[in-house]
Amino acid sequence: MSITFHSDGSIAHLTNGTISYVIELLDHTYLLHRYFSQAIRAWHGTGVTLPSKRSYTTEYADGTQNLYFDALPFEYPTPGRGDYRLPALTAEGPSGAAVVDLKFCSWQVLPQKPTVPGLPMTFSAPDESETLEIVCSDPVAGIKVHLYYTIFRDLNIITRHQRMENTGNTAIRLRNVQSLSLELPARDYELLTLYGCHAKEANQSRALLHQGVQRIGSCYGSSSPRHQPFFALLQPGTAEQTGEVYGFQLIYSGNFSAAVEKDTFGQVRAQIGLNPDTFTWTLEPGKAFDTPEAVLNYSTNGLNGMRQGFHKLIRNHIMPPRWRDAQRPVLLNSWEAMYYDVNLDKIETQAQLAKELGIELFVLDDGWFRAGNDSRSSMGDWTCNQNKLPGGIDRVASIVHAKGLTFGLWFEPEAVSPNSQLYRTHPDWIVHVPSYAPVKGRHEYLLDLGRAEVRQYLLDMLHGYLAGGQIDYIKWDMNRPLTDVVSSALPPERQGEAAHRYILGLYAVLDEITRCYPDVLFEGCSSGGARFDAGMLHYFPQNWTSDNTDACDRVTIQSGFDLLYPQSAMGAHVSITPNHQTGRSTTLDTRYQVCRLYNLGYELDLTLCTPEERDEIARQIAAYKAQRSWLMTGTLFHSQSSDQNCTAWSVVSPDQTQCMMIVFQKLYNPLASCARFALCSLDPASDYRDTATGKVYGGDELMQIGLTVPLVKHDFTTFCFHLVKI
Repeated sequence: MSITFHSDGSIAHLTNGTISYVIELLDHTYLLHRYFSQAIRAWHGTGVTLPSKRSYTTEYADGTQNLYFDALPFEYPTPGRGDYRLPALTAEGPSGAAVVDLKFCSWQVLPQKPTVPGLPMTFSAPDESETLEIVCSDPVAGIKVHLYYTIFRDLNIITRHQRMENTGNTAIRLRNVQSLSLELPARDYELLTLYGCHAKEANQSRALLHQGVQRIGSCYGSSSPRHQPFFALLQPGTAEQTGEVYGFQLIYSGNFSAAVEKDTFGQVRAQIGLNPDTFTWTLEPGKAFDTPEAVLNYSTNGLNGMRQGFHKLIRNHIMPPRWRDAQRPVLLNSWEAMYYDVNLDKIETQAQLAKELGIELFVLDDGWFRAGNDSRSSMGDWTCNQNKLPGGIDRVASIVHAKGLTFGLWFEPEAVSPNSQLYRTHPDWIVHVPSYAPVKGRHEYLLDLGRAEVRQYLLDMLHGYLAGGQIDYIKWDMNRPLTDVVSSALPPERQGEAAHRYILGLYAVLDEITRCYPDVLFEGCSSGGARFDAGMLHYFPQNWTSDNTDACDRVTIQSGFDLLYPQSAMGAHVSITPNHQTGRSTTLDTRYQVCRLYNLGYELDLTLCTPEERDEIARQIAAYKAQRSWLMTGTLFHSQSSDQNCTAWSVVSPDQTQCMMIVFQKLYNPLASCARFALCSLDPASDYRDTATGKVYGGDELMQIGLTVPLVKHDFTTFCFHLVKI
């Protein structure tokens, strides 16, 4: 791994022996992007587009013939000086004009990666990464920009973030700050994004990139279920195992923008960062602003290569280290068994049955603090309803712990009910626009986390529950988007900062509470997957994937999310049939098989299960426990097939001694041939035994030819192949 500079100081080359990233200085003034792909020994000017005559444009400053700003591959482009494509930084300086002309000052290799104050970021030991700092400035605008590039020793990944400093005497108004901008060669690309809605998150969209700007984003106040803060540019025809992929991801949980522009001449510029539609920031003299960190992931091994790059980064460099390889407990969540109508008898009965079946964690969901059995009251007060639960949460925890289970509790700390003591006492604590009636979502408002007193109130409340050590797990929910985004803590001219300050406030609360209670397992949730992002995983080692627990839909949802997130980060629960969200009926085995490669849980009323079903659940849990240590730390693959009716995914243990492949058949099709799926990452020189049939196959045979799915005349059927190295 190395970051080197050309002898004349005009080229910086970042490489780890697998990938290379090259930056060139034009006239020792402007930073140009020259290369990002497979590793090269050095760059000698290859691949540069030759200057050619264009009309209706502006001349380059030194008068070089046929050289124009809107043809240059800028490393961090700015507007107003002749580049008319997407800018990465837009700021209003002393003149009021949105013109920034950044010029190179210096570059150096840092002894350690700088922190991003108040924001989640990747971390690494000194020997695991190197960081390049480039400083550019515009003295006229009074702005200095530090660009940080971190390359990891064992990953095809570079992370990027920027720090803006006001070096002038007057305030600067930041209007657009992107965390990453990348220029790519003029050729055909496919654009891959993940879109969705509540209960149908992370659907894959894939289309040929065309001229113009293609953009996704969120203005919901969270990363949202509508689009993941991610996109990828693919070589056309890229499959699971083959093809070139550039993946982009933002380590941030609020409003974002991701855009790709293909200009008239075919040049491609890709960016990801804060959403300029919902962001402005007043940067006072002497102050600095840091962008969220962004991830640039390169793969020549198709979508699986990108998938595994993101998984390794998140598991090894983003998740809390305490939980990186820790086994997650099999849990029972009370929601679909009780909804809001909770009581001690129900809890004790469910906990007893859970213990008998091998479940390890009982989670009490919503309802424990409500005045009634609905969502219309009490949010924000967080006082246990003693009429429902005499003795309070301590009593519930003691009942659960007495059964030999750990205990978890549901919170939605960011919300407040209009019918609550907190709101009656502090109506100004919510996010709201003066003179407008505040908008409700799920019968609740949102607290303004940009206010210090609000954050302190939440911390005091959470410490009050967690300090006694009775709670082993927290499910942190957030069930509505932001509206009326005005903070009473800010003057009118700075309200463009409110949405970002809300997220900074959230991170501040999460940082303190997770540092104080490192052994508490925190799971993020936002009506399911509405805030499932790498920023939240910096504090919470797992996230509730979707409120939709239907096995058929979960195959699509999990297949989208696991493009980015490792299996240990994703909660997957077996629920009742017909499913509460879709009404679809599937077998208990199918529901389990769809969950078993992720964090397994159950979300149903165990008293309604037949003795035979409870016996089957006990067998499922025993099998899962026997394999979860390697299933959660192994490498996740998807297998390619022309049969769109079947989906196959597998996990291979770190030592390649075990592999488990699950195949989901959506509908029985009498006209289709049997689907065949090749496995990945086995030892080609070794043999593997199928534990169900006893048949032996060569590792090379399994990877080159694959296994054939049996012909079964049932819809929504799963097949499991567990292979063990001989």
